[in-house]
Amino acid sequence: MHNFYSDTQTRPTAAMRATVLEAEVGDEQMAGDPTTTRLEHRVAELLGKEAALFLPSGTMCNEIAIKVHIDPGDEVIAHWSSHIIGYESGGPAALAGAMIHPLDGDHGIFTGE
Repeated sequence: MHNFYSDTQTRPTAAMRATVLEAEVGDEQMAGDPTTTRLEHRVAELLGKEAALFLPSGTMCNEIAIKVHIDPGDEVIAHWSSHIIGYESGGPAALAGAMIHPLDGDHGIFTGE
């Protein structure tokens, strides 16, 4: 089974492991990793976007998303049971200068009050 909800739930098959071992690699920071570059181009094409960026972890994705949507000193409002409260810890404060404010709500849906 391939569960793409989490990068920690799918167990790689022997073929998947072999593909990783045989992949052509390079310095991704200098746009020199052809495998990553092909992946980014393919995803951009699939999604109809100009470009795509490979981010290897959910935490990295979340922290970048917070950083690009706020200014230092802003507050992020989230349900008390949300992932960024339970699992991102002090990342938003340290990396983006944002505090997370938890709210109650019916399954994350807030009312005007």
